[in-house]
Amino acid sequence: MPTTTPVRSALVAVVASAAVLGAAAVPAVAAPHTASVSRAGSFGHGDSARLAYQKAVAVRVLKGVFEKGDVSVVDRYVRSDYIQHNPGAADGAEVLKNLGTAVHQQFPEARYEVERVISEGDLVLVHSHVVLTPGSRGSAVFDIFRFQDGKIAEHWDTGQQVPEKTANGNDMFSTVSWPRTQQPTQHFLTEYNKKLVVKAFDQLLVDKDISAIDRYWGPEYDQHNPNIPNGVDGVKAGLGAYFKAFPQLKVEPKRVIAEGDLVAVHSHYIPAPGERGQAIVDLFRVRCGKIVEHWDVIQDVPATSANDNTMF
Repeated sequence: MPTTTPVRSALVAVVASAAVLGAAAVPAVAAPHTASVSRAGSFGHGDSARLAYQKAVAVRVLKGVFEKGDVSVVDRYVRSDYIQHNPGAADGAEVLKNLGTAVHQQFPEARYEVERVISEGDLVLVHSHVVLTPGSRGSAVFDIFRFQDGKIAEHWDTGQQVPEKTANGNDMFSTVSWPRTQQPTQHFLTEYNKKLVVKAFDQLLVDKDISAIDRYWGPEYDQHNPNIPNGVDGVKAGLGAYFKAFPQLKVEPKRVIAEGDLVAVHSHYIPAPGERGQAIVDLFRVRCGKIVEHWDVIQDVPATSANDNTMF
């Protein structure tokens, strides 16, 4: 949820726009543009072994390419015809390999710190803290990968610089709500939690109905958006001011990914007609039928792109 050198230049575009992680995807069919999360495409859960494999591959590619400069993982796990939605990189596995080599040469101590990973159907979402130079705050990044025949076939991402301070005292990565685990829990409730978040998101952000907070949010609500205070009152005030500032706001959900108590919504937020808007991933945690925690990453949609795909 919002509130208001050649290699380095390419990297800044990559990291600032999550491109540093984004060069690892392949061609695929993007979910259709929809006006409601509930119509943003649903994917089956599949077997646990396949989902675990997809998550392991996504992490191995990200860390292998950007921490180790190991381009062999691209040959093994990424389709040659892969489609890229990160505006800072062109399509194709070779582009990813070249980018990984350049990043590792210029930033040999770069770290791709994976915080949490979820998978549903053919999609994997990875939430990471990317630090190119030790001691710097780095970037918060969400990567979404689509798999086809066991390989990465498509990629979307969003990236945001980590601020020095936050309005809520939480960082952009930790789990604060109980139980304090980064891994998805309560897998048997995946479908229930997904439907709950879809309804809550549609009512609150698509329809701009603040009363959704009273219905779907828990009284103990932990916020990781650095600009919004903690708790239910904080999100009410923050979104109330946002809706007032942008009365013509349009939120277009594109895809939803859920596993256990974690549900992610990838959306296009358009503050006013004619604006490019922002690509945003909202990640919600659900407990006992209520939303209890939230992380997000917000990135402006640029005027130009290195590929002919949109960010969505």
